Amino acid sequence: MRNKFEEQLELLNNDLIEMGNLIESSIEAAVTALIERNVELAKRVVDGDKEVNEKEKEIESRCLKLLLRQQPVAKDLRLISSALKMITDMERIGDQAQDISEITIRIVQEKYFKELVHIPKMAKETIKMVKGSIDAFVKMDLDLVLEVIRNDDKVDELFKIIKEELIEKIREDIQYSEQAIDLLMIAKYFERIGDHSQNIAEWVYFAITGEHYKGLK
Repeated sequence: MRNKFEEQLELLNNDLIEMGNLIESSIEAAVTALIERNVELAKRVVDGDKEVNEKEKEIESRCLKLLLRQQPVAKDLRLISSALKMITDMERIGDQAQDISEITIRIVQEKYFKELVHIPKMAKETIKMVKGSIDAFVKMDLDLVLEVIRNDDKVDELFKIIKEELIEKIREDIQYSEQAIDLLMIAKYFERIGDHSQNIAEWVYFAITGEHYKGLK
């Protein structure tokens, strides 16, 4: 019975890795579409969100079957309940990649008023956080959990820089205001992706320690 349970847990890990790969790819494609002004790629990100949603349902079903059909011990219960919480944040990350791409589809028809420098950096940091949080779960690695949480400060700092730059650009010339607001929204979505990645890492912390995360010491 325990061997069967372990096999199901391994499948759960594989599902989470697959969902993680889907949302990482969505973020990468979303930022590439933005930088390269690629409408077709942005549309693929929008359409691809359905696949993320389906994966969430599949993992949710597997978790519920594990809870109902097996007799998990306390540690297993923490792991399965953490996975259920994680996929909610993962699904929202997919939504935000979709939101970024929907804005991209709208703004690429016009010339960007400034080179995009910090938004790609934000995307890189958030992808690192997403990947790290999933890896932390699969490896049950507390050090990786804490690294992901620390990295959220980098994402927040980049958002602050972008916001200040865009506000200054609007002050210089009001004609840039609409595009500046769109770019600010894109940056905000990346910040939220960072927040969701931190949430995932905190659920991994709970799965490992049995305690809720209370902040870095």
